[in-house]
Amino acid sequence: MNFFEHQDQARKRTGWLVFFFLLAVVCLIALTNLLVVIAIAFLKGFALSGDSSESYLVIFDYFSWSLLATISLTILGIVSLASLYKMAQLSSGGSAVAEAMGGQLIIPNTDKPNERKILNVVEEMAIASGTPVPPVYLLEETSINAFAAGNSTADAVIGITRGCIELLDRHELQGVIAHEFSHILNGDMRLNLRLIGVLHGILVIGIIGYYLLRSVSRTGYRGRSGKNNGALPFLALGAGLMTIGYTGTFFGNLIKAAVSRQREFLADASAVQFTRNPEGISGALKKIGAVVHGSQIEHPNASEVSHLFFGQAVKPFLGSILATHPPLSERIRRIEPRWDGQFPRVTPVVPMTGSAHIDNRQEKVIGLSNAVDMKQVNANSLVDSIGEIDLAHLAYAQDWLQNLPDEIKNAAREPYGARALVYCLLLDSRPDIEQQQWRQLQQSADPLVYQYAKQINCLELKQSNLRLPLLDLCLPTLKQLSKTQYQVFKLNLAALMKADNQVELFEWALYRIVLHHMEPKSDQLLVNGSVRSFKPVSKATGLVLSALASAGAESDALALASFHAAKEMIGLARLRFVSPGDYQLRDLSRAISALNQLKPLLKPRLLKALCRCVTHDTVIQPIEVELVRAFADAINCPMPPLILSSK
Repeated sequence: MNFFEHQDQARKRTGWLVFFFLLAVVCLIALTNLLVVIAIAFLKGFALSGDSSESYLVIFDYFSWSLLATISLTILGIVSLASLYKMAQLSSGGSAVAEAMGGQLIIPNTDKPNERKILNVVEEMAIASGTPVPPVYLLEETSINAFAAGNSTADAVIGITRGCIELLDRHELQGVIAHEFSHILNGDMRLNLRLIGVLHGILVIGIIGYYLLRSVSRTGYRGRSGKNNGALPFLALGAGLMTIGYTGTFFGNLIKAAVSRQREFLADASAVQFTRNPEGISGALKKIGAVVHGSQIEHPNASEVSHLFFGQAVKPFLGSILATHPPLSERIRRIEPRWDGQFPRVTPVVPMTGSAHIDNRQEKVIGLSNAVDMKQVNANSLVDSIGEIDLAHLAYAQDWLQNLPDEIKNAAREPYGARALVYCLLLDSRPDIEQQQWRQLQQSADPLVYQYAKQINCLELKQSNLRLPLLDLCLPTLKQLSKTQYQVFKLNLAALMKADNQVELFEWALYRIVLHHMEPKSDQLLVNGSVRSFKPVSKATGLVLSALASAGAESDALALASFHAAKEMIGLARLRFVSPGDYQLRDLSRAISALNQLKPLLKPRLLKALCRCVTHDTVIQPIEVELVRAFADAINCPMPPLILSSK
C-alpha cells in the first residue's frame, strides 16, 4: 500500500468513525429517553402492580413526543458540544497533545547530549522524507515510549519519554522515530485526534450521570411524603446515565483498540523498510520488555491518548481486549522471527551527538546549481517516492546535515538565526536590489536578526540543494516566535519578495511553504478531499501545470510541449495553457488551494503530471525540482529529495 492508498484508507476510516459515532449517539438518545421516562413515572407515583408485564407498559403513558424531542436534542447537543470542545482544544495540533501530557519542548539549539541525539535523529528522518522538522517534546517518564500527534505535517510534533532517550542507542531511536514518521506520513494522526474528540463526547454522558448520582447521594431528595425515597428516581437516573455513558465509551475503546493494533503492525513494518535495520526497532521493543516500567505512562491523561503511543501506554482494562497495541512478543517476532524470547539487560546509553553514517553507495542528489540529465528518472518513480523513506534518502539526509556548515546549522536552530537564514534565501543576485533589501531589513527587522543576517555567507545559501531542506530545518525554530515576532517576520518576507516590483515563482513557493506550516489552521479548514474528478478543478490544474512548464523552459515552444505532455497524464482535454503574463501569483495560490481538495487517490495523477512537466525534455533545472517539491508540500504530499544513483 503506497502513500496515497494509506491516505485514502485514513479518509475512509474517518467516515466509518463518523458512522459509529452517529450510531452511538442514536443509542444514547434512545436509552436516555427510556431512563428519563422511567424516572418521571416513578416521581409521579407510578408503582408496579403484581408481576404482570402490562404494568411495565404503563410507564409509556408518561411518554410524549415533546419530551422525546427535548431529551433527544439535549443529548445530541451535549455530546456534540463536548466533542467539538475537545476537538477545539486539540485544534492547534500536536503541541496541544504534548502539552496536555506534560511535555516540555526541546529547544532546537539544546546542548544536552541526549536531547541533541534525539533532535539529530528527527532532523534526519524529516529531511529524508521531505517533511518539515517536527518540534520534539520531552515527557518526564522513566518508561520507553514515544508518539506522533497532529492534524498534518504542518502541525505535527514528536513526543518522547526520558527513558527512551536515555536507554535506547541511536539505531534503536532511529527505529522508534521511523515508526512515528510512518504515522505522520500515512494520515493516522488526524484520525487519532478525532478519536479523542468522539470518545470524549460519548463519555460526557457518563460523567453527567456520575455527578448527578454524587449530588443526590450527598444532598438527598424528599418526595411528596417527605421521605428520602424521592431520591430513588434520581439515583436510578444517575446510575443509568453512568452505565450508558461508560458502556458507550467501552465499545468506543474497542473500536479504537482494533484500529490501533493493526496500524501498529504496519508502522513497525514501515520502520524496517525506512531504515533497512530491523535490529533497531526490535531492539527498542526488547528493551521495553526488559525495563521495570516498560512503556507505561503515569500521566493522568495517558488513557485518553494511549492509542497515539509507540508502546502500550496504560494497562488495559479487561486485558488484551482493550489493548491499543499488539502483544510485545508478537511485534518482536514479526520483525525478528528467530527471536529466542529473551530480553536484554538494559543500562543507560552513553550519548554520541554526531550522526551515525550509513554506509551506502555514492549517490547523486538533484538540486545542485546545474541542470541534470533525467533519462534514468520517470514521473512514476518520482511519485512513488512520496511518503516513502529508504536507505538512500536517510544516508543523504545524514550527509547533508554533516556537510552543512556549522554556522548555518547553528543559525537554523536559533530563533534569531532562523529568521536571518530565511531572509537571506530571498536576497536578490542583483547588487542594487540586494542593497534595497538590506535597507528594508535594517529598518523593519529585529536588530539582532539583521546583525545575524549580515554575518551569514548568503552566497553559500544560493545552492539549490540547500534551500528547501534548510527551510524545513528552520521551521521548528520559527514556530517558537511570538505572534508579534511572526507578523513582523511575515511582513518582511513579503517586502523582500516585492523589492524588485515582481515576485519570482521560487519566492512565492518559499512564502507559501512558510504560511502553510506556520498557519496550518487556515489550510486545514479548507481540506476535506471532496473533489472526485479533475473537471471541477480543470482551470486550477491547467494553471499549475502551466506555471511549472514555464519555470524551467528555455522557450515558449518547450514550455507548451511540456504542458501537453503533462496534460496527457491528467487525461482532460479541456486543460488550457496559461502564459506567465496572463495570471498573478494570487491566482496560483487559489489554484493550489483548490487542488488540495482532491481525493487522495487523484493526487498521484496530478503529481505525475507535475513530474512529467519537468522530465519531458530529459533535462531538469534546479528551480523545477524545488517547485515540484513545493507544490507537493502545498497539497500535503511530502516529496523526499530526488536522488540518482551514480552507478
